[in-house]
Amino acid sequence: MFLALREMRHSKARYLLIMVIMLLVSFLVLFVTGLARGLAYANISAVENMPANYFVVQGDADQAFRRSQLTDTELQNVRAVVGDNNASSLAMQMSTVTANDADVKADITFFAVDMNGLLAPKVAEGDKITNETNGKVLVDRDLEQSGIKLGSIICDQATGMEFTVAGFVEDSSYSHTPVVYINNQDWQAMKQGVNQGEETSSSVPFNVIALNANADQVDKISTNVKDVEVITQKVAISNIPGYSAEQGSLLMMIVFLFVIAAFVLAVFFYVITIQKTSQFGILKAMGTKMSYLAWSVVGQVMILAISSLCISLLLTFGMNKVLPDSMPFQLEPSTILLTSCLFVGMSLLGSLISVAKVAKVDALEAIGRAGA
Repeated sequence: MFLALREMRHSKARYLLIMVIMLLVSFLVLFVTGLARGLAYANISAVENMPANYFVVQGDADQAFRRSQLTDTELQNVRAVVGDNNASSLAMQMSTVTANDADVKADITFFAVDMNGLLAPKVAEGDKITNETNGKVLVDRDLEQSGIKLGSIICDQATGMEFTVAGFVEDSSYSHTPVVYINNQDWQAMKQGVNQGEETSSSVPFNVIALNANADQVDKISTNVKDVEVITQKVAISNIPGYSAEQGSLLMMIVFLFVIAAFVLAVFFYVITIQKTSQFGILKAMGTKMSYLAWSVVGQVMILAISSLCISLLLTFGMNKVLPDSMPFQLEPSTILLTSCLFVGMSLLGSLISVAKVAKVDALEAIGRAGA
């Protein structure tokens, strides 16, 4: 490490240039990773934050929530296996709403749930609603940025039904749209086209049954309940419209950025190593061990990679502070740690080409070339 630090102090401009390039690449990697995670969370947060590890969908729905149609018969059969408190129905419908006290037209997704069940949303601000409440909803806080506030009356354009905003929930979006929670009573009124408060003659279908179950219970449901499929939360998320395609494209960009980072660093250090061939030869002739020379090369790469990564992390956090709230950006500690380890690892992998070049240096030949 002494040799690496001494050389870096002697050639400050050269190594500063390399560090700037690594800084820009690492910043781009972190920013795109944060953007990818933010877009994913804006797409799936309502499902990801549900306290359910399995979902029951219709057998021929291709594991997609919106293609599935289930009835109370399936719900009762599932509850017979897992218990009433561990199974809850979920109905959903994408729509557009307007607000009477704000000039806003927003695309949303209605989630109809049992307000006493497994999927009952946690209210961040305002009042809870019950299964007996008429005409009140809980909405994702993203709608607050559009001018909707507590007590606002929103109108569903598809049915003309009006709802009063009773409270806000946090981090609840589906397919990049804010979620609006209603109870099953208002959901039936909406689907059957009856006035709020009237009795409905029969239950309307819903889309999914959310479960909190173990593997044995899942096997029993798959065996005993006909024409249904039980999927994990991970599978359910991957089948949200647009999620897999979006994340696949962003993941490909991130992978290419890692490859580019390793390639650029490898080229820079390889050129530098070629320029120092005679010096390495002299050091070998003096009896310097190959492990010491290899560690000096790897040490330089490690110092530059970690230094540029630390600065890029500070820049990324600073950028996140000034980004508008409408831009989805999220970097969790686990994501930061994984991305940082991969970046340093790819940098060290790129340095192995230089180490291989140093190992091939012939001391006598290098001394002869230096003397000439």
